[in-house]
Amino acid sequence: MTGSRRVVRRRLGFAGTLLATLFFCASMTPSLLPRAWEYQGVMGAVTAIIGYGTGASAGAVCRAVIPYRPPARWVRWAWQIMLGVCAALTVAALSYSYGWQRDLRALMGMDTEITWYPAVILAVAAVLFCVFLVLARLVRLGGRRLIDWLDRYVPNLVGHAVGGLAVALLVVVFFNDVLLSGFVAAMNNVSSVANETTPPGVRRPAEAALSGSPASLVEWDRLGREGQVFTGDALSRRALETFSGRPAEQPIRVYVGLEAAPTPAARAELAVRELERTGAFQRPVLAVLGTTGTGWVDPGICEALEYMYNGDTALVAVQYSYLPSWVSFLVDQERAAVAGRALFEAVRARWERLPADARPLLLVGGESLGSYAMENAFDGVDDLVARTDGALFVGSPYANAIWYDVTSRRDPGSPVWRPVYESGKVVRFAQRPADLAGEPRPQVVYLQNSSDPVVWWTPRLIFERPTWLEEPRAPGINRQMNWFPLVTFWQVLGDMTAGLGVPAGHGHRYGALIVDGWAAVAAPPGWTAEDSARLRVRISGG
Repeated sequence: MTGSRRVVRRRLGFAGTLLATLFFCASMTPSLLPRAWEYQGVMGAVTAIIGYGTGASAGAVCRAVIPYRPPARWVRWAWQIMLGVCAALTVAALSYSYGWQRDLRALMGMDTEITWYPAVILAVAAVLFCVFLVLARLVRLGGRRLIDWLDRYVPNLVGHAVGGLAVALLVVVFFNDVLLSGFVAAMNNVSSVANETTPPGVRRPAEAALSGSPASLVEWDRLGREGQVFTGDALSRRALETFSGRPAEQPIRVYVGLEAAPTPAARAELAVRELERTGAFQRPVLAVLGTTGTGWVDPGICEALEYMYNGDTALVAVQYSYLPSWVSFLVDQERAAVAGRALFEAVRARWERLPADARPLLLVGGESLGSYAMENAFDGVDDLVARTDGALFVGSPYANAIWYDVTSRRDPGSPVWRPVYESGKVVRFAQRPADLAGEPRPQVVYLQNSSDPVVWWTPRLIFERPTWLEEPRAPGINRQMNWFPLVTFWQVLGDMTAGLGVPAGHGHRYGALIVDGWAAVAAPPGWTAEDSARLRVRISGG
C-alpha cells in the first residue's frame, strides 16, 4: 500500500514540470481565433499534461541511459532556478494573454472589451492538470502491479515487456472503444433525437417543387431536422420577385433524409426520382450539394444561386449522418465520401440520358464537410472539371484530396493561403470579391478565409510548422502567432469550436462572398457586378 501511495502521490519530476510550464505558457499565445477565458483554462490544462508526459518520458529515458547522478545540492539549486524561471514565465504569459486576445479581436473587427481572468485561468488549469495527472498515475500503478504479478511466473524481461504492452493496449482500447465509442454513441443518440424534431417556425411546404410536400416522394417526417429546414425555409416567389422585379419560378429543392432509405445508393436513387418528379432536369441549373454531418446545407449557397436565376433552379442534397460536423469529420469521413459519390453518380447518370442541348448546367458545391463529400465524387481536379459545369467549395477541410493536390501544385511564388493554380485559368481561391475578378472565369472556386481553422487543422501540426505561418503571412493571421510542437495542434483544433463566432471574412464565416463564388462559376446571362453587389446586401440581411 505504501508503494501504491508513493506512485500516485510522488513529487513532480524536473523535466515534466519544466515542459508542463512551457506548454502551458505556449497555450496562452494567440492562435487563429479569439477564445474565451474558460476555454483557455481547459486548453492550458490539456497542453500542460501533454508537456508533463513528454518531459517525464524524456527524463526517464535519460536516467536509463545515463548512469551519472548529480549531487543533491546541485539538484536542489536546479529546482530552485527552474521554479523561479517557470513562475516568471507563467506570470508573463498570463499578463500578456489579455493583450494578445484583444489584438486578435481587433484584427477581426470585434469588440476588444472582454472578460479575462488570468488568476482563474491558472486555477482552472491547475485543478484539471492535477486530475489528469492522478488518472495517469493510477494507470501507471496498475501497470506496475501487473508487471510485478507477471514477474512471479516469467523472467523479468518478459514480464516487463508483456506487462508494458498489455497496459498500452488496454489504454488504447479504453480510449478508442470505451471513451471515443461511448462519446460517439452518446452524441449519435442525442443527435438522432434532435434529428426527429422540427425547428421552431419551420413548416411543411405546400409547393410540389419541394421535398416533404404532399406531392413529394419523401415524407416530411423522413427529411430529418436539417432537411426540413432546407425545404421548409426555401425562398418564395415573392422574395425572388422583390429582388428581381419580374415574375419568378418556385425553386426546386430536393432532399432525402437518412431515414428515408436504408443505404447511400438507395437514398441517391430516391433523390433522382424526386428530381424527375419535380421537373428538375428541365431547369437551366441543377446543383448537387454536399451536406455537413447533421445534414445541414448553408442557406447562402442555396439562396445566392436561386436569386441569380430568379428561382429557375434545382438543388439536391442527401443526409448521411446525425452527428455534428466536427464529430463526423473524425469518425464519419468515409460515410460522407460514399454519400457524395453515390449522389453525384446517380444524378449525372440521369443527366447524361438527356439530349446534349437540353441538359441543365450541372454544378456541385458544399461547405466544410459538405465540400469533402462532393470532392470525393471525383478522382482529381481534371475529373472534376470534365464532369461538371462548375464547382463552389466553401471552407474546405485540409483532408480534401483535390484541394490538397491543387494547393501543393500551386504556381511558384503564390502563398499557400491564397494559392494560384495554373494562372487561375480553371481553379481560383478567394477571400474577397476582388480575388475572383478578371478573365478567364474559373470553373472551380474555393472560398477560404486565411483564419479558418477548418481549412488549416491537420495532425501534421503536431510536429510540423505549417507553411501558412511562413512569410508572407496572410493579413487575417495574427503576426504574434507562432508554432509550438504539440501545442499548436490543440490550439487550432480548439479554434474550430469558435469558427462561427467571428465576423464574416474571418474564421469559418463566409457570408455574402458566396455570391461572388457562384457569379464567377455560373453567372446567368446578363448578370453584372452591380447585380452581385445588390445580392451581397440581400444575402447579408441588408
